[in-house]
Amino acid sequence: MNDSQGDDTVHQGGCLCGAVRYRTTGKPNDTNICYCTQCQRQSGAPMPAFANFDRDKVELVQGEPGSYRASGTASRQFCANCGSWLFWMQDGGTRISITLGSFDDPSDFPAPDYEIWTEHRIKWLSNIPGVDSYPGDN
Repeated sequence: MNDSQGDDTVHQGGCLCGAVRYRTTGKPNDTNICYCTQCQRQSGAPMPAFANFDRDKVELVQGEPGSYRASGTASRQFCANCGSWLFWMQDGGTRISITLGSFDDPSDFPAPDYEIWTEHRIKWLSNIPGVDSYPGDN
């Protein structure tokens, strides 16, 4: 993220159909790529990307997302109307992972700080140069 963005930086995003909209305030704690099989299946992509914020920096401004639990440790939220995946939240956690592609301008965010669950990376993909990689969660 460029240095001109301070704690008052606002990013907005939402689902494909516009039924669910959100707003974040400040810089993300970090950005990442996840290769876990659950993220691959939910997104339909080999490597979904996320910006991670403290929950108190994220505001739902329109609509109410649906929720799904693919594991006993986290919830995945999406638009119940169009199916766009929006959020991943660990039970009892203080942070929320927001799918980078759901932001209005995902190019406002920096390259990923790290890659997780690389043991599930599709074979024809390689490490992102200069990015920390973890075979499981970091």
